[in-house]
Amino acid sequence: MIHTEKQIFKKLQKKKFIAAHVAEVGVYHPETSNIYDYIKRGIKSTLVEPDPHSIKLIGEHFPNQHNITLYPVALYDFNGKVTLSQRAASTFVSTLTTSPALVNDDYQVNKDDLFEVEAMTFDKIDGGDIDLLSIDIEGSEWFVIKHMKSRPTVISLETHGGIYLNPHLDQILDWMKKNGYVIWYKDNSDTVFIDPNEIRLDWTDQVRLLWTNFRLSLRRTRKRLKRSLKRKIIKSA
Repeated sequence: MIHTEKQIFKKLQKKKFIAAHVAEVGVYHPETSNIYDYIKRGIKSTLVEPDPHSIKLIGEHFPNQHNITLYPVALYDFNGKVTLSQRAASTFVSTLTTSPALVNDDYQVNKDDLFEVEAMTFDKIDGGDIDLLSIDIEGSEWFVIKHMKSRPTVISLETHGGIYLNPHLDQILDWMKKNGYVIWYKDNSDTVFIDPNEIRLDWTDQVRLLWTNFRLSLRRTRKRLKRSLKRKIIKSA
């Protein structure tokens, strides 16, 4: 038996949050799903994953989960075909100039890692009733938000990690502000936004966020300095 108890699930339980429809864009493997606990509890779940191998694993792991609707597509800024590049757990649109793999790992796009999939905008599958949305698609998160019909109470996005910062962070933050969302908490890669009219924040949430911001900033500075030093050493060798 797999015990996940994802952080977002545990924290939302403490806030007494009840979801009727959850969604995740960029699932990867079933055990890594950010909404795994909701899926196993029978909550209506929309999953989006373009990688054929991951799609197969999801189907095998949840064979009798009739609460799941799986879309084997990539969500992007247009409807048609898009080429993705896959590096381990990081699958991203190959034309992006900024993604975690490119920035943190100095990954160079390799033709052997490319595959083409169907792409569509989120409004094609978003019925407008999603309560919790998790997005982790390696730099393309903004294109999901941009075409979203729903106004979930909770939105989790990959915004940072190592020295990587989401290339559309300014647009994401602007959209969140205009639509009344505030930052609840961050972890090492994601920022979780909430509707403060639905989930009440207290002073402990604010203190934890301040501490996390400081820790992430310090970590990013250290990694940048370490990379800069490494490159100088290589250049001088």
